[in-house]
Amino acid sequence: MFVNTQILRLKTRLLLLFFFITSVMVAQFRNYSNEFLNIGVDAAALGMSKSVVATSNDVNAIYWNPAGLVNIEDYQGALMHATYFAGIANYNYAAFAMPVDDRSALALSIIRFGVDDILNTTELIDSQGNIDYNRISLFSAADYAFNVSYARKMLLDGFQLGVNAKIVRRVIGDFATSWGFGFDAGIQFERNNWKFGLMVRDITTTFNVWSINKAEFDKIKNAISGQNQELPETNEITKPKAQLGVAKSFEISRSFNLLTEFDLNMRFAQTNDIISSSFLSIDPALGFQLDYERMVFLRAGVGNFQNITEFDGSKSISVQPNFGVGFKYKGIQIDYALTNIGSVGNALYSNIFSIKFDYSFFR
Repeated sequence: MFVNTQILRLKTRLLLLFFFITSVMVAQFRNYSNEFLNIGVDAAALGMSKSVVATSNDVNAIYWNPAGLVNIEDYQGALMHATYFAGIANYNYAAFAMPVDDRSALALSIIRFGVDDILNTTELIDSQGNIDYNRISLFSAADYAFNVSYARKMLLDGFQLGVNAKIVRRVIGDFATSWGFGFDAGIQFERNNWKFGLMVRDITTTFNVWSINKAEFDKIKNAISGQNQELPETNEITKPKAQLGVAKSFEISRSFNLLTEFDLNMRFAQTNDIISSSFLSIDPALGFQLDYERMVFLRAGVGNFQNITEFDGSKSISVQPNFGVGFKYKGIQIDYALTNIGSVGNALYSNIFSIKFDYSFFR
């Protein structure tokens, strides 16, 4: 009896493994998948055009480079809220980090990007052609990401490593839902006042599985004749992305310091980035931060260099400038950034605010 039970368990595990491998084989790689995870967090980083992979060293490093978490000395928390598409969408972020010992740290974060109160008019007109406005309902389309990070100083002096495990939850009303999972990894190195950083997102690829509500899909399928007749693909795989950065800080005077960082944002796909091939596309970014007594910060950056094709067929290059300021006092830091949060063409700039708490100042 015991042997039969063990064999049954083994067969079950092999069957599950077979279904997983099969689903991965038929899943589709996406150049643009889970794009809400590329928006970024922390107004300080956005003000520097996201050029922080080598220098991120606080609770927000859980997003930019988890290796930087080892630099925190006590509990830290962060919050950010931003609106997107002129207030139609909301983007929210919260994070918490703590040191485990003098060589390692843990962190948690959650990101939500959603559009709420969308009108569902699929039942507005019944089969007889009658219009009933009471049949209109509301739904939300929201994306969630839950991150757990661990960082540790390595045996080699100056090196530190961090890893993210993330769960992605996506909900489109009653129409469809998905679960996804993946890993990120980052490393930082400092030597002679130079800092280097590498962050690889979706390093194992991020695998998303969609569940489609057939009954709700049929309502959409019948809305426009000849369109939306087939169920969308239910599996997708997010390709890895990498961010490489180098930074250096300068002491201008006893009160003023300047931090500069240059990053290369890389996708393993052909995009509109200024450097693009069938294998790799690269978007450079440059950021600056001038501070006074580590209390008042002025930031600027340029990034999102894109090749643009106009309606007349002419080509041009677009660039996105960003600006920001910050103020830190007794463990509370408030940052502001003026940026195109979605990095989408000529979209309007947004006012981004974020706040960070460092408990060590309150002890």
